[in-house]
Amino acid sequence: MKSQDKQKNPKIDTNKKKAAPQKMQIREGTTLKEFSEKLGIKGKNLIEKLKEKKFTVNLNDVITQRLMDPISKITQQSIEIISLEKEKQQKADKKDEVSSPPVVTIMGHVDHGKTTLLDAIRKSNLVGKESGGITQHIGAYKILYKDRPITFIDTPGHEAFTRLRARGAQVTDIVILIVAADDGVMPQTREAIHHAKSANVPIIVAINKIDKDNIDIDKVKQQLSKEGLLVEDWGGDVISVEISAKKNKNIDELLEMILLLSEVIELKGNPETQAQGVILEARLDSKKGPIATVIIRQGVLQRGDYFISGYCHGKARALFDEKGKPLKSAGLSTPVEVLGFCSVPSAGDLFQVVSHPEDARHIASLREEQSKKKEQPQRREHLSLDELFKKIEEGEVKELPLIIKADVQGSVEVLSDILPGLASKEVKINIVHAATGNITETDVLLASASNAIILGYNIKPNTKIIDIAREENVEIRYYNVIYNLTDDIKKALKGMLEPKIKEVYLGRAEVRRLFHIPKVGVIAGCYVTDGKIRRNAEIKIIRSGETVYRGKISSLKHVKENVNEVKKEYECGIGVDKFKDIQEGDIIEAYTLEKE
Repeated sequence: MKSQDKQKNPKIDTNKKKAAPQKMQIREGTTLKEFSEKLGIKGKNLIEKLKEKKFTVNLNDVITQRLMDPISKITQQSIEIISLEKEKQQKADKKDEVSSPPVVTIMGHVDHGKTTLLDAIRKSNLVGKESGGITQHIGAYKILYKDRPITFIDTPGHEAFTRLRARGAQVTDIVILIVAADDGVMPQTREAIHHAKSANVPIIVAINKIDKDNIDIDKVKQQLSKEGLLVEDWGGDVISVEISAKKNKNIDELLEMILLLSEVIELKGNPETQAQGVILEARLDSKKGPIATVIIRQGVLQRGDYFISGYCHGKARALFDEKGKPLKSAGLSTPVEVLGFCSVPSAGDLFQVVSHPEDARHIASLREEQSKKKEQPQRREHLSLDELFKKIEEGEVKELPLIIKADVQGSVEVLSDILPGLASKEVKINIVHAATGNITETDVLLASASNAIILGYNIKPNTKIIDIAREENVEIRYYNVIYNLTDDIKKALKGMLEPKIKEVYLGRAEVRRLFHIPKVGVIAGCYVTDGKIRRNAEIKIIRSGETVYRGKISSLKHVKENVNEVKKEYECGIGVDKFKDIQEGDIIEAYTLEKE
């Protein structure tokens, strides 16, 4: 019996050499006890080994991102924590898959007729309800054309489209790119093309406003070809339809093309598995409580089903279609409003039906607890130039996606021409998006969704964008000399790039009053709004969102005493080394420099 017990619960031999193990997947919420039983080892031995590594845990503790690395080293087993939604998706039987109705997003430049087209399709009057004729919300609408359903998502901009994808939610099956025949390809048109291409979503071009005078459709098609969209009648493979949304012309032909393309790309879904979907929008209704619009991607959602979505859980107390009509169930690609959330979920959160309410409550509370500890299990690791060569050697990277933002169009064109030519045999360089102007939140979201690095040329960094990039774990590099930019790319591909000096954020203080002291100069009377300010720290002075100076703190006082540090919600006097143009309202941001 003893020998059998030893075989069932072997001790962990950390000295034993093994072949590189395959990745072991465990569901979020798995305890150390469940993990040890799955691996066939004694739980108490695992606890002892973790204690040796200064981790005080017990068998009922959940395996988190923090514990993954030490457990992997102890057990010599590579571990991946997968979400409840991903686990359910993996278990779904492909034999039960059927054709799924397409989910279509309309994108394009402002005023090119996105909402008017949707209005024509739905034969309703959405434009009249919108402020200034511009879409102000995200809506999802299902229509029947020749007894076949099509779901349309109407977005307020490309940010919403990419934000969903950056969070791992691929909602759209087909993008309709609407281009005005009298206006042609505009900056937001290019942006929409880059976002759709990066998402690897097929595009149908709708050339709108053909009822107007002085239009040049061939010119529009030529402009599209320069953006990599060669339409079918020009020898390409991109479907294009010439329409007038206002006059309701050729709308049927556009719908025919949507159905044809959906057949070609063979959209599939499994109606037999537990319902899964994506949160498109959510709000708190004063009478109904938290309510969310969900697009069902797998299974059939029934009234009364228990579910989990991000940190929220609940029971589907009521379901409504886009017209407010009550539903008993919602199937594949159906947009549905769901009542019964415990709190308001976030757009982009995955929605998953579960068998038992206890599972939903347990996982939701676990996610919220981990979020408070800032463990962020869902945060994606993104590519950086410093790690590029290592990932090339490991075979993890075959492509280097880049987003280029520059001060003038000439620089954009030069960089777009030069950079692809720096590619090696192992790695292709892909320009995901290139445009003039400062880096925007949309650029950061696109980089996050595309695993791209942002290159800024001759533009000033914006504090808000740096913060967003830090949250999304996206690398931004700024250059003023093209040679330095191309040299860094070459070195990164060869593994010769010097370690990057990283700014480690300390805190911010707002300048509220200036004191002119003889023989000393100007002292900024400040209030620390976030973090802490340290004496001798590196600082940048930010005015109207732009960095106007970088330097050091020369003196730091609290009341009349010299101090080494002042924390949040305290006042202080800051002397700035070699800068006399400080103004009231400026923000002083303190940081340290570290090698990555």
